[in-house]
Amino acid sequence: MKIHNIKYLLIAVFMLIFSACDPIVDEQHLADSTDVAGVELVATQSPPGGNKITLSMNTPGVTGYWDYGLDKSLTNETTIVYPIPGKSTFTFVGTLGATFFTKTIDVQVDRIDTRLDQDWYDLVSENTSAGKTWVFDGVGGDGGHWWYMSPDIANGGKDKWDVVWWNAGGSGDKVPVDVDGKMHFDLNGAANYNHYETKTATPTKGAFKLDIKNKLLTISNSKMLGYEAGNADGIYEVIELTETRLVLHLSNNDANKTGWTFIFKPE
Repeated sequence: MKIHNIKYLLIAVFMLIFSACDPIVDEQHLADSTDVAGVELVATQSPPGGNKITLSMNTPGVTGYWDYGLDKSLTNETTIVYPIPGKSTFTFVGTLGATFFTKTIDVQVDRIDTRLDQDWYDLVSENTSAGKTWVFDGVGGDGGHWWYMSPDIANGGKDKWDVVWWNAGGSGDKVPVDVDGKMHFDLNGAANYNHYETKTATPTKGAFKLDIKNKLLTISNSKMLGYEAGNADGIYEVIELTETRLVLHLSNNDANKTGWTFIFKPE
């Protein structure tokens, strides 16, 4: 009887030991499979020097995503048609198992030999390095609709961008301070943006990001033409973008918590 009791006690002890070991086994699964230096990043251009680029992370046991500035690709390998000539840096964000990391790879684009999405040409022209200048599609007090208060997100937002709550610019009630200014976009080595308070003013230089998939335009380190409408994060909804017309909208500007619509034309 005692032997049987001892036998059952040993079985219970072994069960407790193996149960206690389970977390240790789980922790071992989180061990790093390599170090950052062992992560292989490869960029392949087709043809060489061109702007069609396949970005690959080739190290087994590592997972993550590519961040190439204009967008992110949630996979270890992605092929992009990149719009900017010159040297660009692409980032892979991943995990080694237990450790998160970022690693970059530089790519030299010598020429734009794979055609871009049409939206890029509409915004910056066919000569992407020279770029394109946009101005307001109207002048103060002309009665037109080109800079006006419109519904906020609670009242329809961008879906009602053409509903005018207050025609500030066209009525002349409040003409933007940069009504006679301009803004310039180009892809000369980077996504460059310049805001001019007047036609001849010294520009405020910044950068832009055109998110074609989500129909968003982001301005950083500078100001949108008509910036008095207010926009803390610099992100605008693209309502329309053609060769001859650019319509942007804010669903909730930070100046008066309403919507706001901007309409531009090429200079």
